[in-house]
Amino acid sequence: MTAGQPSPDDHTDYHDFADRMSRMMIAQMTGGMAPSALWQAMADWSVHLGTAPGKQAKLAEKAMQAPAILAKRALNAETADPMPQDRRFASDHWNNPPFSTLRDGFLLTEEWWQTATTDVRGMTPANEAALSFAVRQALDTMAPSNFPHLNPEVLARARDTQGGSVMQGLMNTVADVGAPKEMPSDLRLGKEIAATPGKVVARSHLAELIQYSPTTDTVHPEPILIVPAWIMKYYILDLSPHNSLVRWLVAQGHTVFVISWRNPGAEDRDLGMQDYLDQGPRMALDAIDAITGAERIHAAGYCLGGTLLSIQAAAMARAGDTRLASMTLLAAQVDFSEAGELALFVSEAQVALLEDLMWHQGYLTGDQMAGAFTMLRSNDLVWSRMIHEKLMGEQTEPNDMMTWNADSTRMPYRMHSEYLRGLFLENRLSHGKYRIDGKALSLTDLDLPIFAVGTETDHVAPWKSVYKIHHLTDADVTFALTSGGHNAGIISEPGHRHRHYRIATHPHADRYQDPEAWVAAVAPQEGSWWDGWAEWLRARSGDPVAPPPMGRPKAGYEAICDAPGSYVFQR
Repeated sequence: MTAGQPSPDDHTDYHDFADRMSRMMIAQMTGGMAPSALWQAMADWSVHLGTAPGKQAKLAEKAMQAPAILAKRALNAETADPMPQDRRFASDHWNNPPFSTLRDGFLLTEEWWQTATTDVRGMTPANEAALSFAVRQALDTMAPSNFPHLNPEVLARARDTQGGSVMQGLMNTVADVGAPKEMPSDLRLGKEIAATPGKVVARSHLAELIQYSPTTDTVHPEPILIVPAWIMKYYILDLSPHNSLVRWLVAQGHTVFVISWRNPGAEDRDLGMQDYLDQGPRMALDAIDAITGAERIHAAGYCLGGTLLSIQAAAMARAGDTRLASMTLLAAQVDFSEAGELALFVSEAQVALLEDLMWHQGYLTGDQMAGAFTMLRSNDLVWSRMIHEKLMGEQTEPNDMMTWNADSTRMPYRMHSEYLRGLFLENRLSHGKYRIDGKALSLTDLDLPIFAVGTETDHVAPWKSVYKIHHLTDADVTFALTSGGHNAGIISEPGHRHRHYRIATHPHADRYQDPEAWVAAVAPQEGSWWDGWAEWLRARSGDPVAPPPMGRPKAGYEAICDAPGSYVFQR
């Protein structure tokens, strides 16, 4: 046994130890996926489809019509219509036979299976979603675009390069074998990325607090605290200078603080959500109080950092602590009942398997967590990359987002188990059953101004789930819906082309408006939601004053080191 791993001596029940070890080995073989979840979905589907003769007849009709549809399209040179986000068949090369017939046959097969696995009366929504997702993943592996002799783009490139693309693809494949998991990149932390000047002014075992140097003569008196998710490195918010949200906020005349989370190891296995709260937002708020002397603080949380911030804000409201001037939630959920496709990976069977895997390791690795996110967008993140790099011999130049995405973090056993069960599986926070400091929290205690951002194509925090903050609090909510996904939608700097957003404020006293009605009533506008947020913050901030000091040694908060600190370098 290595340090941090459990042993039979740690448990009085040897039978439980044997069961955990068995499930841990299953988790290692399946990449953390619970086989029983898929078997249950398949059984549910089989039973209910078997007792639905009308559905069976419909599927039989679609199967018999497929050859005629293919023939008609071939004779009339018609083209199938893939989903708008499906870029596999976007090239005009796919309009030429026989490749057009291969494409159309595959798309008809996808359509048939989509019909077969959805709207099966009697199936639970969870099982239907899980089976539909699994079938889609299986079909994606068999798409004709994945095979070099069936992909006209691959063949055309091989012809145009006289076989050079084939050789380069083989070289790319060989280079990937045994290569380090990190994205090879010339972008260096503290140099090209995470390069906004600042100082680490406080540190706990789990977090460093970075204070950024002012770039304006005066600043708003209310500093901003940003709480990123603990499952990611903070510098998603401080990428390159041109798209750094942190640098942009500083330039708007704000004093900005950011939490940089530690990358925990097996020795941290027993640290839980309470520890992350105490050593993260609470530590940061106390430090900001002492350094700036500000009476009020704007707080913003990204992804799960927003969830943690909401917990802290509710705890402060319960205690009568009025230090928060506002709360901003960036693609962050507080109600996980409709958490999108990511919910497919969170069931009792799945959580139990992950718990046993983490119980053995002491943590969940970033790679194990990233696998679920990758499967949600396998067309873009797996197959598209494979086609371009391995079959067409193209080189992918790493950018700042790709470099950050490859810089994964770990999650302690206890904390991640509490998150998966307490927040995701049992949804205790939205039900008023989540406990901090031994007491239950209620989001209805929140009456501070809230700014919430959802992104239109978010697979991690669907915008309609983020929108639920409207009816879970007693606050005035300003909601912004922006183009893009979970990361690219948030990192949407002013001047970024082809960006738009909707924004509207809903006073709590007004009647509730459902998300569909909200979209219909609020017109989109071109540009970045950052500008809308900046205006919202200015309206809730005081007149500019002289910048506060960088740390305050007399209060015990001296500058420890330069930004980006030391924790961000932990692998």
